[in-house]
Amino acid sequence: MADAIAVAMLSEIADALDLPAHAINRVSFTGSDRLQSCFPVTELAAASISAACLSVSELLDLFGAAPPISTDSRLASLWFRFSIVTRGWKIPAPWDAIAGDYRAQDGWIKLHTNAPHHKAAALAILGCEASRASVANAVQQWPADDLEQAIVGAGGCAAKLRSMSEWRDHPQGQAVALEPLILRTTRGTANDSTWQPTAGRPLKGLRVLDLTRVLAGPVATRFLAGYGAQVLRIDPPGWDEPGVIPEVTLGKRCARLDLRDADGRRVFERLLSQADILVHGYRADALERLGFGADMRQSIRPGLVDVSLDAYGHSGPWRARRGFDSLVQFSSGIAAEGQQWRKSDVPVSLPVQALDHATGYLIAAAAVRGVIARLRDKVSIQYRLSLARTAKLLCSYKSEPSPESFPDVTDDDVSRQVEATAWGPASRILPPSLIKGAASYWETPATALGSDQAEWKD
Repeated sequence: MADAIAVAMLSEIADALDLPAHAINRVSFTGSDRLQSCFPVTELAAASISAACLSVSELLDLFGAAPPISTDSRLASLWFRFSIVTRGWKIPAPWDAIAGDYRAQDGWIKLHTNAPHHKAAALAILGCEASRASVANAVQQWPADDLEQAIVGAGGCAAKLRSMSEWRDHPQGQAVALEPLILRTTRGTANDSTWQPTAGRPLKGLRVLDLTRVLAGPVATRFLAGYGAQVLRIDPPGWDEPGVIPEVTLGKRCARLDLRDADGRRVFERLLSQADILVHGYRADALERLGFGADMRQSIRPGLVDVSLDAYGHSGPWRARRGFDSLVQFSSGIAAEGQQWRKSDVPVSLPVQALDHATGYLIAAAAVRGVIARLRDKVSIQYRLSLARTAKLLCSYKSEPSPESFPDVTDDDVSRQVEATAWGPASRILPPSLIKGAASYWETPATALGSDQAEWKD
């Protein structure tokens, strides 16, 4: 039954990617361990990772035969947690001290305060000091909906706990329900590419410009780097994500640019003009306000494969709202459904950031499909994805009862290779999917943000 759900999900994803219906027959699933949830999280992990690999297989099919894919569901689940196994050092806690779930006057609300400016916005509205006790006391004075609106209006990030039926009736939930899983828009012709894939290293020679932050976008570009793409991540001065950077910068080079500065904009424009793929996770109107809207991006780089993501969808009143996986779980009914399933007094979110990770692999799949469209059809396609729409995919399937606990990582799950990261030695969980004849590996270890120059390597 578990494999049947993974196959059904993969079929739905393949249709959204415009993959041939028979392509999914090249994928086989192994492994029986499943993450505990009322939703089929392990199946989503296996299906989304397989979809990214299936796109690579289709790319290779243009110049030979499409290789088969084998996906291990246990390893897929582990990659949806953390792929890195540190040796003698620790990654900082990913959550800020006051981030989390709080009781309001009439329900629950989640505060996301990992970024300093988001934390400052929440504390300014609550008018309290930065301690959990003070925040909890202040939150109890507010109706959840009013507090959500106030914090978001102040530039912060929060989400009221909604049931699935409340989300279905909400204007944003209704907007998301009408959106495709992956929105595709043809942006023009693409006749300049002489690039072809290499059999054992399918994405070698492709340049990927990464304008993303935690977590879906970095997962996508990590996948692309694993099959040989040159990924250059760009962050603004001062930005950091210490709790996840060792996990997601594997195989990438990381630089800083201020896109509000004239010099930074000139460098970015030069980088973009030489890129094959752009992956960006800014809010819906951010690049437009900086003068780099969709038409301008295509003008700078005709034939660009342009892939974007946001939290709450591409239409509706929340299309430009700040959001993260954990907030979308609260908004869309996932955490409320988990609470009912576990008969808990508190909200129960998914055991992993599944919306982020799954959307990341769908982004990677879309990017490779865009490369195929450029090679085969001589067109340039823009793809748009959202965490909320991935949530709808997950929520359309129900899970069988899961074991009480997911087995811990064992030595058999971990590669024997040592990765010399910027923070210390580490290993990685073995790749969850294998494309026959094209191994996934990363040529450089995880590195700190801003550790390299904003330029392409020859």
